[in-house]
This record gives sequence, structure tokens and C-alpha cells, in this order.
Amino acid sequence: MTDDLNKRALVIGASGGIGSAVAGSLEGRGWDVVRLSRREHRFDVTDPNRVAEALEGLQGTFDLIFVAVGILAAPDGAPEKSLDAIEAESMQQVFAVNTIGPALILRHAADLLSRDRRGVIATLSARVGSIGDNKIGGWYSYRASKAALNQIVHGAAIELGRTHKQAICVALHPGTVETPFTAKYAGRHKTVPAVEAAKNLIALVEGLTPDQTGKFFDYAGKEIVW
Repeated sequence: MTDDLNKRALVIGASGGIGSAVAGSLEGRGWDVVRLSRREHRFDVTDPNRVAEALEGLQGTFDLIFVAVGILAAPDGAPEKSLDAIEAESMQQVFAVNTIGPALILRHAADLLSRDRRGVIATLSARVGSIGDNKIGGWYSYRASKAALNQIVHGAAIELGRTHKQAICVALHPGTVETPFTAKYAGRHKTVPAVEAAKNLIALVEGLTPDQTGKFFDYAGKEIVW
């Protein structure tokens, strides 16, 4: 994606910190960007009918579909520090946004990408969703929802590859980004501004090749263990 002219992107979750920064960065480079968000467009990823209505109503295909939806915990809740903190309703809400929502979006991927040229679907995941990298436990709902998302992305990449030979479908870890999403939980982790994170992610996406589809990368382009 070296030539930005006539490039089209669909950014879902475009009112959030990372999604907004990605959309703005692409627009600054001349991309035609379609934004969808719950706040501005009532695009609720937990509502299958609304997802279908919005995505089926889009015209044409996209060179990039960037999915930047997610929650750390249910509203008024917090990531669990122990097993006895798990609550079924809260866990369901986290999975509804982090896992089922992106899956509903991916149902439409084949129609949103061209079969004749390179196209990328990049879905924000998180390193804590890596089972192999989990050394401290906790954050059960968030970790599990992202691990499940990674499996869905991997499966979607396999299926898309059968009909869209140049399609690239990946899960991305953006790092710890300075947004309201992470404000309470960044702790000692080094954070980066959303604009910088967006530039890192776009650079990563630009360098991906079809043989890297179905994989899980961090913002620096390093593959993360499942």
C-alpha cells in the first residue's frame, strides 16, 4: 500500500482513541476513509442486525478494514484479579464486544474486500490474549475474550484465503496507548500517544504480505505467540 491515492479504508470504532487516530492519519495521507462508531453512528457491535444493516449498506470495496472495538471490563466493572471475582454477566458483556462483535464484522469481510487486489483486515487484539505469554494470570474475561478473538481472526484468514488470494487478515497488539480506555490500568507500563500508535500500526499494515495472513503481531511487527 505504497500509493495512497484512491485508497479506501473502513475504520470501525472510529470514535475511540486508536480508531480515531488511525482514521485521521489515513485521511491526512489522502485516503478515502469511512468511519463507523457507536458514539457517532449508533454502530453497536453487540447488535447483529445493526452490524448487518450498516455493513451491507456500504458501497464498493476497501483496501483496509481496521477494527478498533473493545472494552477492558463491563461498564462500572474492572478486570478480575482473581477467579472469585468472575461474574457471568460481566464476562458476557466483555465477550459480546471483544469477541462476538468482531466476528459479526468478519462475516461481511468477503464482500468488503476485492478479490482482485491486496486488502487487509486488521483487528485490534492484545498481548494479554496470548496464552503462551501469560505468566501472571488475572484479567480473565479480557484475556479470554482476546484469545477467542485471535482464534476467530485465524480461522477467518484461512477461509478468506480460499477466495481472496491477496487478502491479509491479522490480529494486532497496539502497545499500551494513552487513551481513556487504558487510563486506569496503565500502571508502570510505558504508554504512547494514540497518534504515534496509529502511525506504528499503519506502517505495520503496509508491510504485511499475504503469506503473513492469520497471524498475531505487535506494533513493531514482531509475531506474538498464541
